Amino acid sequence: MGENRLVQGRYRLLDVIGRGGMGEVWRARDESLGRQVAVKCLKPLGPYHDPSLARVLRERFRREARVAAGLSHRGVTVVHDFGESDGVPYLVMEFLEGRDLSRLLRDNKGHPLPVEDVEDIAAQVAAALAYTHRQGVVHRDLKPANVVRLTDGTVKICDFGIARLGDDIGFTARLTGTGVALGTPHYMSPEQIGGDAVDQRSDLYSLGCVLYEIATGAPPFDLEDAWAILIGHRDTPPRPPREHRPELPGHLEQIILDLLAKRPEERPYDAGELVRRLRGGRTTGAFPGAVESTLPDAGGRRRSPAWTHGMTTGPKALGTGLGPLPPVSGAMLSCRWAEAGEAHRAVAAERAALLGPDHPETLTGRYEAAFALVRAGRVAEALAAYTDVAEARARVLGADHPDTLAARQETAYALSRLGRHFEAHQVYAEVLAARVRTMGPNHPDTLRCRHNLACTLGRLGRLDDACRTALEVAAARARVLGADHPDTLVSRCEVAYVQGQSGRWQEALRLYREVAEARARVLGADHPDTLAARYETALSLGRLGRSADALRLYRELIEDRTRVQGPTHPETLRARHGLGVNLGRLGRWEDALTEARDVCLLREQVLGPAHPDTLVSRREIAVALGWLGRWAQALTEYRQVAATREQTLGPDHPDTLTARGDEAHCLERLGRGTEAGELYRRVAAIHRRHASGGG
Repeated sequence: MGENRLVQGRYRLLDVIGRGGMGEVWRARDESLGRQVAVKCLKPLGPYHDPSLARVLRERFRREARVAAGLSHRGVTVVHDFGESDGVPYLVMEFLEGRDLSRLLRDNKGHPLPVEDVEDIAAQVAAALAYTHRQGVVHRDLKPANVVRLTDGTVKICDFGIARLGDDIGFTARLTGTGVALGTPHYMSPEQIGGDAVDQRSDLYSLGCVLYEIATGAPPFDLEDAWAILIGHRDTPPRPPREHRPELPGHLEQIILDLLAKRPEERPYDAGELVRRLRGGRTTGAFPGAVESTLPDAGGRRRSPAWTHGMTTGPKALGTGLGPLPPVSGAMLSCRWAEAGEAHRAVAAERAALLGPDHPETLTGRYEAAFALVRAGRVAEALAAYTDVAEARARVLGADHPDTLAARQETAYALSRLGRHFEAHQVYAEVLAARVRTMGPNHPDTLRCRHNLACTLGRLGRLDDACRTALEVAAARARVLGADHPDTLVSRCEVAYVQGQSGRWQEALRLYREVAEARARVLGADHPDTLAARYETALSLGRLGRSADALRLYRELIEDRTRVQGPTHPETLRARHGLGVNLGRLGRWEDALTEARDVCLLREQVLGPAHPDTLVSRREIAVALGWLGRWAQALTEYRQVAATREQTLGPDHPDTLTARGDEAHCLERLGRGTEAGELYRRVAAIHRRHASGGG
């Protein structure tokens, strides 16, 4: 597969980011969804290789796709899609912005990682293994190159190419019968070496090898000869890690040695127990010392299984292997969408000059430029660009081509962002019909379109239709992707949102809580989506009149958001705003006023004085002043909100009219009835004009 090739008309290969024995991994762009992905392609073996080996490798590759696609956990690489393109199997995964442990050690010039990093990596990998083992999946090739630490600190396991499901023994037998070595010698368990039955405790042994290496700088049996490494794993107790590195904590050394016990029954029984021990920093539940395991031949000598003959050592963490995943600064990317858009437009202009204005490559450049415009906040310009691309793709590729539908779907998204929900609904409905016709009702792109349609129905006030559609999408995504898949949880959140808009806050609260728990389990407690679900939970409690409970949740959320995102992050300030609102509901108006003023000041500095969130905070100041009887001061705040909204949104915008109504109410409380009446009449006249369809 060559650079810039389009796989299945959807995934554009950009550059190679890794090579292994089985294939290559490419950084790619999902043209349908406008996101960066990693595409793993099985390399053709050529005409001179054993056909049975080719069959095994293809089966192994498909196995990875099937196994990994069924897993949904923050510590496991997400698989989006898989299939064959021109006879070459491919696997589409999330693009990981970070470095595998091999690269981390290389970058550290072979020195061990800091103790706190070792313990953090150990706990995250153990948690991911606890999940995969519960699903009946044993990885069987855990090594530093298959453990990636992202730039945000999240650790993920990847490459399930030789994983085994607990109820599928025959598959493993077919693979081992070919002489293909299953595992890397530096990290293989004694039972793998002996060809014995393998269960989750083999993964724990491999994890022990990985932890030993990142804690000391070298694997437990750091030898160049494959046979010597295998004998070491099988027969030789490892040197205690603190002989290499005296400052290692005793409990961490004991955990590593317990994982490296020769017999499976002498290791921790499962990864869940390992997680508890790592978090507790204790050595309770230590396991008996290692006992030698022998595998004698007919003459009493210890032997290795036939498949190890001729085996080389393979890469250890500091050797060669799958190339590094390049670290990318998300903050840098997010703040440079405008420049990215200019670059894409320049590329599109060059392609137009060389290939023609309607060439698919030219249109791809224009599509990417529009994508950058949306992220830069220039939505009206993006809408025009997407519309042009959609029309050109329809002429060149056809109305139902996936690229055409992707561009049309983006026009609908832009329309919705601009508040033109009726037009967005029309486009979504047309694209959905085409996706069902060409891709089927359960294709992920079809379901994404239906999800967006449900959101638009809600914004149009068609709450029953929105709720029904969101429920259908959530059920379909659960069937196709799994109940805890992030996309399924997004749809369940939309169901909860519509329930809240319909006044069914008790149902919304229950659903938001379930989503928050699932996201914490799958994505992690500190993931932005988990924190967002917790915010909606607190909001629902407030709407139900349970302000004391809401207050407690908001305080916990503020603490977590401050730690994870910082004290001035817009979402931290949103949680603080919710805290202030509920202080007022509890009658603590002085506290509510103080909180509203603090949040308003920070929002003004971070977002600007005219930002909608800043104006919401200013209105909350006015509400608190009114409840405290300080109506003259409240009037000043209400008027500032109304004037800013009129300037930025226009005099007839609903938010402007709401602000003018607040101002009139305040005048009334100050005894200035004539002014209040005049303002009420002006607002009512605008409402009547809108109701009659006037301009």
